[in-house]
Amino acid sequence: MNATDIPAPPSALTCELVTLFPEFFTSFLSTSLLGKATAAGTIAFHFTNPRDFAPGKHRSVDDTPYGGGPGMVLAAPPVVAAVEHVVASRGPAHKILLSPQGFRFDQRAAERLATAGRLLFICGRYEGVDERVADLCADEVLSIGDFVLSGGELGAAVIIEAISRLLPGVLGCAASVDDESHASGRLEYPQYTRPPEFRGLAVPDVLLSGDHAKIGAWRRKQSFFRTRVRRPDLLQQVPPTAEELRFATEAAPPPLLTEDAVTLPARGSCP
Repeated sequence: MNATDIPAPPSALTCELVTLFPEFFTSFLSTSLLGKATAAGTIAFHFTNPRDFAPGKHRSVDDTPYGGGPGMVLAAPPVVAAVEHVVASRGPAHKILLSPQGFRFDQRAAERLATAGRLLFICGRYEGVDERVADLCADEVLSIGDFVLSGGELGAAVIIEAISRLLPGVLGCAASVDDESHASGRLEYPQYTRPPEFRGLAVPDVLLSGDHAKIGAWRRKQSFFRTRVRRPDLLQQVPPTAEELRFATEAAPPPLLTEDAVTLPARGSCP
């Protein structure tokens, strides 16, 4: 088969990708944390192209939609055959179809999938994927947001990146995972590094104080207000703590950019 495999020991998380464009992932999977995790054997990747399972001289994998409409639909037979080949040759896996019609992927889903052991991503293309692929192959259908992309490869890459950060040994500091946005149902607090002053903007004094209790309280307060302004829906999912309820009686620390405050330049007015 025309598949690209990056080997890893049996104990690693294995990601199977059924995609028409395996070359899309080449740079992504060999760079930074994922590149190190692959080299260390923490994660393994296998790629299978549905076109290898398409009949005929031209190996066509798409066709016009029944009932009419624009675009082409990725046909079920080559995709299902590719998935069945993966399962038969390398074993069962939790199968995910990437689709804008899917359930919203979030940090909780990342935590759940990080324990799966073997994941199989089905990357759609064209106008959509024949519904029978979902019926026959998918354990779940996931979307990374309320927008449309040209294919499922970017969605799979986003999910893989989010999952990989949760695997033991991938991040240099395990505490980094706990502090990041969404890990606790809150957006992360603002981060600063050297220099202490830049173009008239100074690092908050509390971060330079060395008082870890005050720093922790400042960060929790910033995290709460940033979440309340930018993602209030998260406060419905994870109700405020007693400390956060006290924060709510105080003035919000500036600056907190709200969606209403965002202005876009007029079309064609590139500076």
